[in-house]
Formats: sequence, C-alpha cells, structure tokens
Amino acid sequence: MTTAETPQVRSAVQALPAYVPGRPPETRPGVTTYKLSSNENPYPPLPGVLEAAAEAAATMNRYPDMGCSALYAALAERLGVPAGHLAAGTGSVAVLYHLLQAFCETGDEVVYAWRSFEAYPIAVAVTGATSVRVPLTAGARHDLDAMAAAITERTRVVIVCSPNNPTGPAVTRTELEAFLDRVPTRVVVVLDEAYREFVRSEDVFDGVEVYRDRPNVVAMRTFAKAYGLAGFRVGYVVAPEPIAAAVRACALPFGVSSIAQAAAVASLAREDELLERVDAIVAERDRVVSALREQGWDVPDAQGNFVWLALGERTGAFAAAAEEAGVMVRPFAGEGARVSIGEPAGNDVLLGVTAAFR
Repeated sequence: MTTAETPQVRSAVQALPAYVPGRPPETRPGVTTYKLSSNENPYPPLPGVLEAAAEAAATMNRYPDMGCSALYAALAERLGVPAGHLAAGTGSVAVLYHLLQAFCETGDEVVYAWRSFEAYPIAVAVTGATSVRVPLTAGARHDLDAMAAAITERTRVVIVCSPNNPTGPAVTRTELEAFLDRVPTRVVVVLDEAYREFVRSEDVFDGVEVYRDRPNVVAMRTFAKAYGLAGFRVGYVVAPEPIAAAVRACALPFGVSSIAQAAAVASLAREDELLERVDAIVAERDRVVSALREQGWDVPDAQGNFVWLALGERTGAFAAAAEEAGVMVRPFAGEGARVSIGEPAGNDVLLGVTAAFR
C-alpha cells in the first residue's frame, strides 16, 4: 500500500510542537518530594468548594449544563458584565483554542511574545495560521513596541500574557493602553490574565475594565491558579458579544463538567478566603525572590506564582540537581527553569539547591 492510499495527517498537525507538562516527582524512600513544576496552588480546596463538587458528582449520570448558566450568572454578577459577553471552556487554554479557531485560518498570523506560554504555538498551528514570535526584552518583559510593529495585514490575533508565563513580569496599564492605541481594531487582542490575582506591581491593568472600552479586546482568565481548581479545568473569556458568541460557537458541546461548574461557582462565593491564600503565596514568592537575589541570582520581576531562572545551557543540570534534592521544576532546554511557589518547606529545599548551584 502506497502512502497516497493511507490517511494523511494535515501538515500543520504533523509539525505541531509537543506540549510538555510539569513532571510530578517520583516517590523515593527517605526523601520528601515537592512538585514545583506546574504553577499549581499548593493549598487544598476550601470546604465549601469541596462540598459543592461532591454534591454535583452525585448527578454524574446526567450531562452538564451546556450553557454554563449558573457559572455565567455568577461571573456576570461578580464582574459586572452581561452573561452574553462570557464564554467558558476546559481551562483558559481551551478557550484560546476556540477563539483562534473562530478567527484564524491558513495564511493568517498571530503575534505574541516569546518566550511565553508554550501552548500558544500549538494552538496557532492547529488552525493553520502562522506564529509571529516577538523576543522579550533583556528584562524578560514584553516588547510591546516591537509587537505593534510586527502587526501586518495578515494579523488576526495578538496575545499579551501578563504576568508572562514563564518569566514573570507584568505589563502595566500605561504600557498596555499605549499599545492598544496602535493595534487596528480589526485585530483581536487577547489579554491572558491567568495569574492576575498574584500581581502586586504598580499601575496594574484589569482586563475586564480594559475590554469595556475596546471592541477588539478579550480578557482571558482561569480558575486553575489562584482558585486552586487546576484538576477541574475551568477557564473563560470576557469579550464583546460578537467575539464571545464566536468562541462559544467553536466550543465542544458539554465541555465544562457539572462538577467543574459547581466548584467554580462555589469558589467565587468563597473568593475572600481564597484571596487570603493568594496573599500568603505572594508573601512566600517575595521571600523566595529576595533569597535568590541575595544568593546572586538575577531574577526577573516575579508577578505570578513562580520565579524564572535564566540558566541557558545549564538548565538541564539544574533541573537534575533539583530533582535529586526532591524538587521538580519546569526546565526549558537551553533557556532556563520556571519554579512554582509551593509549600515553604519545598521552597526551602529549592533555595538550598540554588545556593549550591551558584
């Protein structure tokens, strides 16, 4: 049988880079291990959230609410937006896939900073569009001037990840507004705010506030990080109604489970308590950053729940040393390692590794 007689995978799919998740640690006798490789919230779910999820699980024989009506109602009230301006999916990355499917096809371009979230080039390539990667500045920040200059007639979407995963710095409101003024209104601008609750820098932008005055701006958020629902996969966008409707049209039917929806709604009701935990993570992040800088590390401004170590060719050796000590980090070969902020004990083990590695 010749190649022509067998099913042929699209060339765009054949060329997809692999998404590399953070590895969990392996159990080792006598060694306490810590997973600092996936930017997860180290705290367990709050009791009210766990109970809501358990109650929803009792009806797992039924399909979930495809319209996410309870979740949209809770988000609409919390954010002060119409329910028709919301679109949910199985994590913010799934919502991004749906958005790109709605607006991009072969020959189109999507502009974003690099290095940034590694799912971006995969999501773009699936549509047949082309990624236009704009290098970060020396401070591991978005180069918004260069990103604006990279927009062409073929550009359909621009993604701004703030704080930037995996490097950490956040875009300021002043920077963002100046950038948006240069972006044609025909281009959709996605503000990826997966880590927004952890930002403590000055002049912070709020994507929902920005979208209110911009017909092409989308705020993309998740319940995975600050809200601690990484295992349930719930993300959403707030966007002008035509954009939100297009995202919903491309979504998989019944994508967000009943359990996930119930947990997300309960999390919004417990938001004050959840954000107290975020404050604790931020305090621990600041402790780790200070200690790393005292050790001599050049750490970019960390505004997420992680830190970035630009290790270059030593990245693999560092990841191996951390794993030997019981800490799993997320290496990016030849570039650096992202380390999540976890339990204080795990962070202390990490600091021991970084002190020895210098």
